[in-house]
Amino acid sequence: MLDIKLIRENPDNIKKKLTIRGMKTESVDKILALDIKRRESIGEVEKLKSLRNTVSQEIAVMKKEGKDASARITDMKKVSDDIKAIDERLAEAEKMIDEVLRDIPNIAEDSVPEGKSSDDNVGFRIWGEKASGDFKYLDHVELGKKLDILDFSIGAKISGSGFPFYKGRGAVLERALINFMLDTHKLNGYTEVFMPFLVNRASMEAAEKVPKFEEDMYRTDPDDLFAIPTAEVPIVNIHRDEVLDLKDLPVKYCGYTACFRREAGSYGKDTKGFLRVHQFNKVEMINFCLPEQSYSQMEEMLNHACGILEALNVHYRVVNVCTGDMGFAASKQYDIEVWSPAENKWLEASSVSNCTDFQSRRAMIRFKRDKKTEFLHILNGSGLATSRLYVSLIESNQTPEGKIVIPKALHKYTGFEVIG
Repeated sequence: MLDIKLIRENPDNIKKKLTIRGMKTESVDKILALDIKRRESIGEVEKLKSLRNTVSQEIAVMKKEGKDASARITDMKKVSDDIKAIDERLAEAEKMIDEVLRDIPNIAEDSVPEGKSSDDNVGFRIWGEKASGDFKYLDHVELGKKLDILDFSIGAKISGSGFPFYKGRGAVLERALINFMLDTHKLNGYTEVFMPFLVNRASMEAAEKVPKFEEDMYRTDPDDLFAIPTAEVPIVNIHRDEVLDLKDLPVKYCGYTACFRREAGSYGKDTKGFLRVHQFNKVEMINFCLPEQSYSQMEEMLNHACGILEALNVHYRVVNVCTGDMGFAASKQYDIEVWSPAENKWLEASSVSNCTDFQSRRAMIRFKRDKKTEFLHILNGSGLATSRLYVSLIESNQTPEGKIVIPKALHKYTGFEVIG
């Protein structure tokens, strides 16, 4: 969430920043009005509490001297009732402020391009070359069926559409990708973690996933647990309500999880095979760092994700995501897209985001510097999601005979060099 001081001290600038993110600005005025009432209530209740303390001392003296203090006690009963009423009003105002803050996204950093949709994203890096064989490239669904390594119909029978099913060497390839990515990130200084796939509501709130995006989440009753949409959620919560040691920063984690998303708002979009699924595998990178380091750490994290693709010889591009397409908690976001020769288009395989102190403020993750407690910055990056990478990998490495050549970097993980 945003720091309310930013809104209080720079309301016009916040409105401008929200406008370029395609957001309405009424929430700013609502927060300002509620904040005035909240601060007025604080002033009132502090005066009454000070009065109560003073009179309580007077009453104690009167009783000690044998004087009748009943009138003063009656007066203080009314003061106590007034304090209780104001405290309740104050709590309600703070609750309403919090609810409005939950709907306000992070503020875009100045280098983020303005725009309304993915069409306005700005590409700035491209690596490798498109597969250019003199034959018709089968798409990943056709390849999976031909080689008996993917079966989306079995996934649909077991769970429903959007739940993939890997077979044989296809399953081994998926596991190989995950292990290769984890091993590479560990070499880059990340601590590997393995975490629960179900989290409680407090964890989802700390990561700013609910209530804003609750309709896109799988939730269990009666436990009120959520299937994680990304490993970002449990990893961010490792240090919830903690003060980290300055000398330990940055703290970097990587971890594999399955990810679950209902994709409630995606009807009408391409749903073939891996292009849009409800369950997918992903290796996540999370970085807790000093505020002044976060944008340089973001570039490093981007390079770590891109390094995976380069080691696999996957053709990719990086785009600077515009204000209208950027994630809710991000101040800046890069998307990494891989090339699908069969679909003849780019597919998003990773996002790297700097969330500044937006999540740490909600999750109360801080560090101490010069005897002052500050909120640290949190970055997240897919390193990478396997589903669309899998599409690009098997399509780009297919032979005219319909076999798949495995990239050299994966040979020690797969134990084979060809599928087919």
